[in-house]
Amino acid sequence: MSAAVPHPDPSMSQSNKISILVPAYNEEKTIGRVLERLLELPFAQKEILVVDDGSLDRTADVVESIAGKQPEVKLFRQTSNQGKTAAIARAISLATGDVLIVQDADLEYDPREIPDVIAPILENVADVVYGSRFLVKKASRVLYYYHYIANKFLTCLSNLLTNRNMSDIETCYKAFRREVIAPMKLTSKGFGMEIEITAMVCKTKSRTYEVPISYYGRTYEEGKKIGLSDGIAAIWYIFYYNLVHPRTKAGKSYISTVNAALKDVQS
Repeated sequence: MSAAVPHPDPSMSQSNKISILVPAYNEEKTIGRVLERLLELPFAQKEILVVDDGSLDRTADVVESIAGKQPEVKLFRQTSNQGKTAAIARAISLATGDVLIVQDADLEYDPREIPDVIAPILENVADVVYGSRFLVKKASRVLYYYHYIANKFLTCLSNLLTNRNMSDIETCYKAFRREVIAPMKLTSKGFGMEIEITAMVCKTKSRTYEVPISYYGRTYEEGKKIGLSDGIAAIWYIFYYNLVHPRTKAGKSYISTVNAALKDVQS
């Protein structure tokens, strides 16, 4: 559901540690600027966990040079390219923050909007917040209509099975209270985490919100990676993670663990 974005309480920003999860694959041209903007965020406690997913360019070298000067930046390397889901799964396992948020390494999403995205969690209004590209706040680059239709179709199909009125499940900006995301053991591949996380979170008692964000999309010539095969896989994932996985032992364990943890948070 959409809602007005509350302003973070300064005292809560001071007391909560923010973990920013950055999966990166062949992003040497933008990763430096992303980290610069993340380091400027006004959080008293934050960590920036960059997982280099087997990049073939100088992405890891750029991150390493910054991490050597900025202890808040931590670099972790995958031995080979395993996909965004695997990179995020590793970052989640290493994160120590109270609030976790995903940030792509390509500047399609502006790190300076992160405080607005996590504000409902810091205000204890939400447990999960998605930054929606379709509730336009400032700017949205005009790009591929077929991608727009695909996003709308996948979101609609997901909503039919989750019974949620979300507007953008494929967004990068997903923020979580630690109690919601830390117990999740991702099992999808590639970009499947977007579907898997949405489906499983919606099976819990998590309070979920959307906030509007800007979106500065890229063309394929500029480095965009998601393609038709990812969209086809997403359809299968929507049915599997909504209808099958919640009934497995692992799915039931996740749901019960999160619901138990949220009792104290929401009381």
